[in-house]
Amino acid sequence: MSDDATRSPFHDIAASQGGSHAEDGGWMWLEGFGDLAHEYAAIRDDVAVWDVSPLNKWEFRGPDAIRAVQRAFSNDALGLAVGQARYGALLDADGLVVDDATVFNSGTPDHCWVMTNGSDHEEFFAELVAGLDAGFEWVTPSMPHLGVIGPRSREVVQKLTDEDLGSLRYFWFVPHPVSVGGVQVHLSRTGYGGELGYELFLVDPADAETLWNAVVGAGAVPIGTDAIEVARIEAGLIIYGYDYEPHERTPYDLNLDKLVHLDRGLGFAGEDALRAVAADPPHRFVTLRLESDELPEYGAVVTQDGQEVGVLTSPTDSPRFGKIGLAVVDSAQASVGTTLGVEVGDEVVPATVDVLPVYDTDKKRPRA
Repeated sequence: MSDDATRSPFHDIAASQGGSHAEDGGWMWLEGFGDLAHEYAAIRDDVAVWDVSPLNKWEFRGPDAIRAVQRAFSNDALGLAVGQARYGALLDADGLVVDDATVFNSGTPDHCWVMTNGSDHEEFFAELVAGLDAGFEWVTPSMPHLGVIGPRSREVVQKLTDEDLGSLRYFWFVPHPVSVGGVQVHLSRTGYGGELGYELFLVDPADAETLWNAVVGAGAVPIGTDAIEVARIEAGLIIYGYDYEPHERTPYDLNLDKLVHLDRGLGFAGEDALRAVAADPPHRFVTLRLESDELPEYGAVVTQDGQEVGVLTSPTDSPRFGKIGLAVVDSAQASVGTTLGVEVGDEVVPATVDVLPVYDTDKKRPRA
């Protein structure tokens, strides 16, 4: 454990209840509580809570705040209603993904939040605000938050608030602080893992222990990133640094087609470059079912007839689907049912292309 790694305000209460942590990206992330099967089952069949505080949060301010974000955002940020969030890709001038991000329109004059995986975006964001009446600030330490996820997440969060969660739509949030468990939070119907879920962003980090105890006391099972990793691979959700590296892939390589709006005149970076590949993307993102006793490594080579045709970006051993993985493969090999191979040590094991995502393919559960 590094003495320099940042601990979230939820660190101590989670550790006191058996949570283990590991350093990643300068933060101590909560990995789990020693029973992966139980934590996974809570996500899929019940309700779970996890500490998502290290997710990077940025505040853009000024009359041109959302316009500045739109300069690099593949989705329609300018069209966001008050209390609405949209997910998409942040792009460079060549149309390559810098990060995937969610933009929140808070409704407060001249203000929006941008949530990203990476933290080293100061120069990139400085270019976005250049020449505009806007500025930005990294606000991650002041917005620690919990993710509440699972089919019973609405039931559990509703116990803790007077806000009507039945009227809060998917990828919308309450544009003012509300009381949850007796503390003030920004309440959002967003999440990560392929289930109905809510995110609770603390207004005051000092309230972390109170919020944690309230959510756990209402019935949520504490979990960590080990369980989330299984769920997100099943759900076909990408993660920075594993499924892609900055400035290396287009959104089409990651099947983010529906989040790239080339027809709305948004003027985001890389539009022309993406038009050149949109009709016939050279690579596609797929699920692979793996026939192997040993799980391949992240980044394992994918082959067909001895020729490299892609990369296995994220493997996992799923309780429901067995050994599976997310992969970027050449478009010619991306059809469901295609037989490929994946390098595992000195061997090549069989793999079959399946639908993406393999879990809840139509993504009905998060919208329930």
